[in-house]
Amino acid sequence: MQPMLVLGIESSCDETGIALYSTAAGGALLAHALRSQVCMHADYGGVVPELASRDHVRRMVPLLRQVLADSGCTLAELDAVAYTQGPGLAGALLVGAAFAEALATALGLPTVPVHHFEGHLLSPLLSRRPPSFPFVALLVSGGHSQLMHVTGVGLYELMGETLDDAAGEAFDKTAKLLGLGYPGGAALAALADSGRPGRVKLPRPMLKSGDLDFSFSGLKTAV
Repeated sequence: MQPMLVLGIESSCDETGIALYSTAAGGALLAHALRSQVCMHADYGGVVPELASRDHVRRMVPLLRQVLADSGCTLAELDAVAYTQGPGLAGALLVGAAFAEALATALGLPTVPVHHFEGHLLSPLLSRRPPSFPFVALLVSGGHSQLMHVTGVGLYELMGETLDDAAGEAFDKTAKLLGLGYPGGAALAALADSGRPGRVKLPRPMLKSGDLDFSFSGLKTAV
């Protein structure tokens, strides 16, 4: 198969990401750039969708130019444009999709809409020591916590998932209750490193459920 140069665009939430990937010689990430919006949303204690969407609009072109400059490649060398199709914030996703489709149309290239979760599931394949199929993947984010059995590209089986809150949401909401600011999950995790084990007794739900599902709402309530 002829090697391909693929531009990737991510705009599902509060970070704008652009990357350039080559399939030549087993595949290589040639360059990438990321713009975080954490400081912008800190005053609100969480992501404001409208502000996130507007910032994506401002960052797309500068980040694209940066990635092309870092990789030494040009738009004329691209073979395809991939972008996060969803799930995510509707407005933020729309910015990425519109930018990708417009760029691809202007260059006469195909587009590759990518499912957000599938991107996470297959991202370990970009590592220096990628896992071989089959493997088990743990997806942990602000909105989702899932265990997936991955037997190949496009071949996924759900083994277990959260029945209520996601782990990331439990972290963030707990941090907010404790007045740790935003993003609170990272601050809470850092504090835990210096904590005293056993000082606070918290429930460990579903240890004897007999399945691989999760539950974090009771933990949040206990806090």
